Amino acid sequence: MTPGQFEYHRPGSIDEAVTLLASHGDAARVLAGGHSLVPMMKLRLSDPAHLIDINGIDALKGVEERNGAIRIGAGTTQAEALASDVLSETCPIIAEAVLQIADPQVRNCGTIGGNLANGDPGNDLPAVMIALGARYALQGPGGGREVAAAAFYRGVYDTALAADELLTEIRIPTPPAGHGHSYQKMKRKVGDFATAAVAVILRMNGGTCEAASITLTNAGPTPVEATAAAAALTGTSVDDDAIEDAAQCAIDVADPADDMHGPAAFRKQMVGEMTRRAIAEALSRAARS
Repeated sequence: MTPGQFEYHRPGSIDEAVTLLASHGDAARVLAGGHSLVPMMKLRLSDPAHLIDINGIDALKGVEERNGAIRIGAGTTQAEALASDVLSETCPIIAEAVLQIADPQVRNCGTIGGNLANGDPGNDLPAVMIALGARYALQGPGGGREVAAAAFYRGVYDTALAADELLTEIRIPTPPAGHGHSYQKMKRKVGDFATAAVAVILRMNGGTCEAASITLTNAGPTPVEATAAAAALTGTSVDDDAIEDAAQCAIDVADPADDMHGPAAFRKQMVGEMTRRAIAEALSRAARS
């Protein structure tokens, strides 16, 4: 099938894009990389009367670190994020997760903001951003606001982003030097959505875990914060018993569906296995730092 008829807009600024969104409301959709939207338009699952292409807005591009925070423009492509020295040096888990999104052709066009904004529980970056304590900058006709990544996702394709708002920037507290990190993903084939995936951030001090965050991808209608799993590591040396306790907590909180990625019972067990692997790798990286 082919998309229905629509009016194409290519704004040159954030303000112009927001004005278009405010003018056309639910009849408009934002086009970035288009890897989620265009297939839905072809199937007529989405039939916007107005398509707002934000690829010409330079203010949505770029990665920088200043004042203790990493700032990623929502229009930055996944390939550009992979090439960023700032991210490779300060927040390497983002590149690790991006490398597991689809394939190079997709990453050359797909944007960081697009992966975050549409609310697909199978997307890889939302769980990573929650684990990092990120906040999203949203711009609407009434001005700007920030929403914590952990509060942004409400359900499948349901987010805190209003119809007249644009995700403009992702803001991440710069992780401390020496932190451990890992994003472990099990999938049926290269480029597929996760059967189960887990993001882990560890901060160690003198052989003891000072802080941890563990978040699950495609284990529920939104990214799942495994807070009990993180608590099982905090204050421990992250030995085998603590890792097993954390894995069991992650299994308990996971709520995947039976689908083409596997039966729910199998996927829950794979959440546990990815949690074990991610913790072990994060611990190894923290020890080498």
